[in-house]
Amino acid sequence: MLDKSELRQLSRPERARLARDLAEVDEHVLARAARGKWRRRLLIVATLVCALILAAWIGVLAVTLPWRYRAGGWSAAWVGFDVVLLLVFAATAWAAWRRRQILILCLVVLATLLCCDAWFDTTLDWGTRGFMLSLVLALVVELPVALVALVGARRLLRLTVGRMEELEGSTGKVQPFWKLPLFMDESAGYRAILPERVRKATQSRRAAEPSRQDQSV
Repeated sequence: MLDKSELRQLSRPERARLARDLAEVDEHVLARAARGKWRRRLLIVATLVCALILAAWIGVLAVTLPWRYRAGGWSAAWVGFDVVLLLVFAATAWAAWRRRQILILCLVVLATLLCCDAWFDTTLDWGTRGFMLSLVLALVVELPVALVALVGARRLLRLTVGRMEELEGSTGKVQPFWKLPLFMDESAGYRAILPERVRKATQSRRAAEPSRQDQSV
């Protein structure tokens, strides 16, 4: 919070400059918040529309799809999927080696692809001689690795959020992600900017006072 004594110590030009900065920051914050609300509403509407269309499409597929189907391009589909999975493994290893924040995204994508791999391996091999092997690989390799990746991504996110809160002066426990706001409060950033500018203006004014006194002497 601002101290009135610090404001009184500012000269008239300094208070005028502070008022202009305050108006510029306020205008920027309001415009950014308006854009953020519009994008969030658009995302919510688009997501709900896609969910409704997908629900209807699932019903159509459940009624019309045959129980068995001979597909073309079988090897291309699975080789392509495994190539993508290989690239994600490589990207995850690179991000972990270089200690980059993109590691969180790589871990989430890796876990998603491994779950998809386990699902399609077991469902498409149902009723065949390779079903038991696919089931064992899913339970012993793919799903456990996916779980480790998700736990690692969650841990990195909590460490990142906790570090940010420590820099802001908070020492409490990190809230669960379903309670944590998605975006920072713009007013909080505004409150952080204003005291810093006032402090710098006050320090520069106090530093200039001794030199003025020396000149007067």
